[in-house]
Amino acid sequence: MIKAIFFDIDGTLLSHTTRSVPYSTQIALQHLKEKGIYTFIATGRHISEMVDLPIHDLEFEGYITLNGQYCYNRDGIIYDLPIHSHDIHNILKLIDKHPFPCIFVEKELMYINYHNDAVQIVQDAISTPLPDIQDINRAYSHPIYQVIPYDITSQKENIILDIMPHCQKTRWHELAIDIIPKTGGKQNGIREVLKHYDIQPEETMAFGDGHNDIDMFEFVGLSIAMGNATQELKEVASDVTDDIDHDGIYNALVKYNILQKD
Repeated sequence: MIKAIFFDIDGTLLSHTTRSVPYSTQIALQHLKEKGIYTFIATGRHISEMVDLPIHDLEFEGYITLNGQYCYNRDGIIYDLPIHSHDIHNILKLIDKHPFPCIFVEKELMYINYHNDAVQIVQDAISTPLPDIQDINRAYSHPIYQVIPYDITSQKENIILDIMPHCQKTRWHELAIDIIPKTGGKQNGIREVLKHYDIQPEETMAFGDGHNDIDMFEFVGLSIAMGNATQELKEVASDVTDDIDHDGIYNALVKYNILQKD
């Protein structure tokens, strides 16, 4: 019996073709709530970004954000895991010597050192405004949960990871990566949330479309890749549904008898 379902945002809940949440998905979420099934966001995004997206008026039980590093519900924080300060100091020093645009993500703030064409391209691709420019040296004295370097080649990616030994990366765009603690990830955040709600992994389901959903898919009981998902995610998924613009979430929930077709 499915007691909780986790949803990625971009390409899963939110279509960047229509820049909206499909109506069928909105109906599905409403029916899941009526059935008493918990619904959770599981995303790489920050809380401040979600306010500006057309998901802000949808109701969820809780949120696994920053790829599992910051998890909360309406009552407060369930779990958080910042990046080791040694790694943050190292990337700040690297940027000072060899500048590249990079977002630093705190609990309530996210900010970047500067914008360039790569930042504009990536932000346009995810329907999100350019991040605020601030002095990134504040990261020396504030907990950082995620960093997002832009305009990063594979060679630069390896240099960054070499100086951040407590971290791992996820590439979600050809021009951007997410860097989080090595012991983090959506799977880790979901594990802590399930402990809080006394739910077993086999009683859960997840929907996603990208590389940062792989560890989530390997943890939950039933994993559904969107039709528009990457091939590597489809290969680890329990099943593949239709794409986001063809009622993928709703159709999968009906297929597995979690919802009845209207």
